Amino acid sequence: MKVLFVCLGNICRSPMAAAIFNHKVQQRGLPYQGDSCGTGDYHIGAPADHRTLTVARKNGVQVNHAARQLSNDDLEEFDYIFAMDKSNQFNIQRLPAAQENKHKIRLMREYDPKGLGEVPDPYHGTLTDFQDVFEMLDRSIDRFINELQSKSNS
Repeated sequence: MKVLFVCLGNICRSPMAAAIFNHKVQQRGLPYQGDSCGTGDYHIGAPADHRTLTVARKNGVQVNHAARQLSNDDLEEFDYIFAMDKSNQFNIQRLPAAQENKHKIRLMREYDPKGLGEVPDPYHGTLTDFQDVFEMLDRSIDRFINELQSKSNS
């Protein structure tokens, strides 16, 4: 099972989401793998934003990351593709391979027990904004993994 998390520049939200996901599945001993990418090409090869690294470390999550851009191949390779917001979801859906893989493309907060919406981009914000995003992703990913586990146990 391969899960892709997608944001705009691939240095804040999506690497944080992939790191949280990989941390949780490793703790639970699950055979799932997470990765991340961006719809834009602004930061290709760059590490995660220093605030993403700080907040993840504070929450006990290790981030190993180099930014990359979303490709058509990703739509074929991954089982689930989570956009952080509607703008990125729209950009994913514009790729040629999206038509036959649209069932894979979702918004991350479809799994947020606190309600639907978008994962806000904390890039122009503070460490508190990054922590808020971490918590939003953490609870959404927990719920997603729990759903995957219940499906596999049925």
